[in-house]
Amino acid sequence: MSTHTNSTNPTTAPGASAAFPWIGLLTLAGAIFVSVTSEFLPTGLLPEMAAELDVSLSTAGLLVTVFAGTVVVATTPLAALTRKYSRKGLVFVVLLVVALANVLAAIAPTYEILVGARILGGLAHGLFWAVVAAYSAHLVPKHQLGKAVAITSGGGSAAFVLGVPVGTALGHALGWRVAFGIIAVIVVLLALAVLKFLPPVNHHVPVKTGEIRLPMHKDRSMRGVLLLCLVIMVILTGQNTYYTYIAPWLIDAARFQEASVPFLLFLFGGAGAIGLVLAGLASDRFPKRGFAIALIAVMVSVLVLALWSANAVVVVVAFVVWGVAFGGVPAMLQTRMLHTASFRTRDFAAALQTTAFNVGIGGGALLGGLLLDRNGIQSLPFALIIFLAGGLIVMVATDAARSARARRLRH
Repeated sequence: MSTHTNSTNPTTAPGASAAFPWIGLLTLAGAIFVSVTSEFLPTGLLPEMAAELDVSLSTAGLLVTVFAGTVVVATTPLAALTRKYSRKGLVFVVLLVVALANVLAAIAPTYEILVGARILGGLAHGLFWAVVAAYSAHLVPKHQLGKAVAITSGGGSAAFVLGVPVGTALGHALGWRVAFGIIAVIVVLLALAVLKFLPPVNHHVPVKTGEIRLPMHKDRSMRGVLLLCLVIMVILTGQNTYYTYIAPWLIDAARFQEASVPFLLFLFGGAGAIGLVLAGLASDRFPKRGFAIALIAVMVSVLVLALWSANAVVVVVAFVVWGVAFGGVPAMLQTRMLHTASFRTRDFAAALQTTAFNVGIGGGALLGGLLLDRNGIQSLPFALIIFLAGGLIVMVATDAARSARARRLRH
C-alpha cells in the first residue's frame, strides 16, 4: 500500500543542476499581478460605482465581500473537480474567465449583474490560486522553493504597490468602467504570455504495479497541512482585523491628515515588497527562525503604534517596520505549505491554503468592524498582537512535536 509522502516527484521536479526557471516564474508573477489587481480594483472605486449604480457605499462594499466569499466556498471543490487537467491549460483558461468577468463588470447595467460578474471572478480567482500556489513547486527543486515563491509572490506585492493605485487613478480619470475594461485587456495579454512562456508540468503521481492509491485524507502529510491552514487563518484574521481599518486609524488615532493616507499606504506596500525580498533570501536557509522573527517584529511594531500613536515620526517608522516584517509572511507560509504537503496533495493543499487566506481576510474585516463598534479603534492593534501570538505559539508547538517525533523514530 502506498503512502506517498515525498515532497518532490523525481520524474518531474528539476534537479539541482537545472537552470533556474526565471521566465516561467516571472510569467506566474505577472499572472498573479493582474489577478490580484482585478480582485481589489473596486476598493478604490467604490464611491463612483455606488453613485452610478444608485446604491449605498456599504452595499457597493459588498462587491468585495461577495468576491472573497465565493473564493472561500468554491476553491476546494473546483480544485478537486479539475485535478486531472493540465496545470498550464487551467491557468490559461482561468485567466480568460477573469478577463470575461472584468468585461461583464465594465458593461454591467445594474448592480445585480455586477454582483454576478464578481461571483464569476471569485470562482476563477479561487481556482487560479489553487493551481498557481503549487505551480512553482513543480518548476524548482525543494531547496529553491523559498526563492521561487518569493518571485511569484512579488506579483501580489506589485498589485498593491502599483496595480490597484494605477487602476484607481485610471478609474478616477476615465471612469470605473474603463478601468475594468483596461484590466480585462491586460489579463488577456498575460494569458497569452502564459501560453508562450510558462513551462508545462506533470502534476500526476504515478502508481506503481501493485500499489493502491490512498484516499487523500489518509495521506500522512494532511495533518500538517490542516494545522498550517489553522495558523494561516489565525495570522490573516489578526492582520486584517487591524489593517482593514488602517485608514481611519491613521486619521482618528494617529491624527494624520486624510490627504497623507494614500502616501502612507504606498509606503507600507513598498516596505512589504522589501520584506518579500528578505523572505526570499531567508526562507530556504532559516525557515523557522525567519518566520518567528517576522511575526515578533510585527507584534513589536504594532505595539509601538498602539502605545505611541500621538508621535507622528514614531508611527511612520513603526508602520514601515510592520510593512517590512509582514511583507514576507504570506510567502513564507506558502513555502512552508509546499514543504509540508506531499507531492500528491500539493494541489489540494494549495486549494485549502487559498481558502484559509480568504477566511482570514474576510473574518478579520468582520471582526475588526465588530471590535471597532464595541471597543473603539484603539483596540484593533491589540487584537492583531493577540492573534499573531496565538499563531506563533501553534507553529512553535507544531515544530516541537514534529522534531520530537522525528527523534523517536531515529531511536
